[in-house]
Amino acid sequence: MKKLVVLLLAAAFLANAGSAFACTIVGVGVDATVDGSTIVTHNDDSTGADFRLWITPGQEWPAGSTRDLVVDSHNYGDFGKYPEVKDYGNGMVVAQIPQAAKTYAYFHSRYSFINEKGVAMGESTFNFDKSTDLRKKTYNLIFGSNTGLIDCWNAQDIALERASTAREAIQVMGDLVQKYGWKDPGETMDVADGKEVWIAEFYGLDLWAAVRIPSNAFFVAANRARIDHIDFNDHENYMYSPNLKSFAEENGLWSEASGIPFSPAEIYAPFDGAYSTRREWRALDLVAPSLKLDPNAKRFPLWVIPEKKLSVQDILEICGDYYKGTPYDLSLTPEAGPYGDALNPYHKERSINLFRTCYVMIANVKSWLPDPAKCLVWYGYGAADTTYITPLWPSMKELPELYRTGSRYEEFRRDSGWWTNSYVQQTARTNYQSAVKEIHDFRNPRLATLYTVTDEIQKTAANLISQGNEKEAVDLISSFAYTTAVKWHDDWLKFGDELYGTYMWGYKDMKAQAPKGWWADILQNAPTNPVPFK
Repeated sequence: MKKLVVLLLAAAFLANAGSAFACTIVGVGVDATVDGSTIVTHNDDSTGADFRLWITPGQEWPAGSTRDLVVDSHNYGDFGKYPEVKDYGNGMVVAQIPQAAKTYAYFHSRYSFINEKGVAMGESTFNFDKSTDLRKKTYNLIFGSNTGLIDCWNAQDIALERASTAREAIQVMGDLVQKYGWKDPGETMDVADGKEVWIAEFYGLDLWAAVRIPSNAFFVAANRARIDHIDFNDHENYMYSPNLKSFAEENGLWSEASGIPFSPAEIYAPFDGAYSTRREWRALDLVAPSLKLDPNAKRFPLWVIPEKKLSVQDILEICGDYYKGTPYDLSLTPEAGPYGDALNPYHKERSINLFRTCYVMIANVKSWLPDPAKCLVWYGYGAADTTYITPLWPSMKELPELYRTGSRYEEFRRDSGWWTNSYVQQTARTNYQSAVKEIHDFRNPRLATLYTVTDEIQKTAANLISQGNEKEAVDLISSFAYTTAVKWHDDWLKFGDELYGTYMWGYKDMKAQAPKGWWADILQNAPTNPVPFK
């Protein structure tokens, strides 16, 4: 049975690897944000993600209760009635572990991302360069006979169930990995709680590390390991597995005598491809342009100090960036066509904004608020440049039906949040630069108002709680978030219909938009396809 489980896990690992290397995350400390919150994000970029969203309830458990340990549990199961009904879809129960006496409510989607205590997290899967003998050896040591049972999904689920701080969440995940082993490709996670922002990395086997970024810092990860140093004497700002250094020494991957500083990222997950480095450069350059970082560099600072304090809107724009105004601007390439389509799937350069984004999550946690009010995320489906974001809380009593409706593998549905956003996104691609201006003109003023109103809702809820009226506060948050999400969906669908009519055939209001001269030159000089389509 154990051999069968290992074979099945290996097959799942290989099946998921191709679409997994896709996500971008950023983290921002309290002294680097305009409102004194911590911000962590996740652009979940996947061709096959289950986009449905649920609130997994918190509850108290009798002594002796156990919890299923499930691999691939977020793969088209139905968590609408979990834990009473355990539908894990393509997931597989591989063990049972002791359950905590009390678990917290949290948002469960492609990746679980915030709980009712305000602990929030995202993830970015490592690429791994195997171009040298040493790197091949490292890869084989870590993954060659991998029998680990902890994947990113169940690590994050269990951490959000049990942790009330970011530090606790990392310790929960670290303990799980040390006991059961890591199953997946390596992962970087940004973990925050309103006070602290931590970066945690899981390299494989039982190897992991975490670092707390300064309160005035900005961090980004883009599908490669980023923790490049560990202070083994600073337990306030660093956490790590007991064998983090000794494993490298014992297996000839690194030695103290070499004089080379110990870098977990370089030793356990080496990668310096432009697929990752360019996104890191762009995010860091946007917030700290005076550093004049080299876009072709192989390594960047683990964090930078932003030159202005950052808002949720600033972060949304970073999440939707495609190198506009730089030599790598995706809207100016031949793949972008005559209308500057930054979302063409066949662009050679990889930007943060991406056509296949499942959702954008921006956790905006304010530590001074009571738990039901502070656990706020801004959430939107699809590429960040062409979507809206709306405020949601795991303390809500229920979510609108639009968040659990539909599937990528079923028909287009106008009552599905993901499909509606995908409809607007795809429509914009017919004449992107003109259409995206209309999207921003429609979205951004509304968002500006919503940021202010949401802050007032949080303050009002906090005041109600201070007066002993927590139920009324939760009712207020639930009603506001539910109504706002439904209103956004309905208006976005109507807006999409208008956009579709405006840009039919790539025209604008049924008037042809002649390609610019540079594109006409491309067409004039392009050869005919030598292989006829069949």
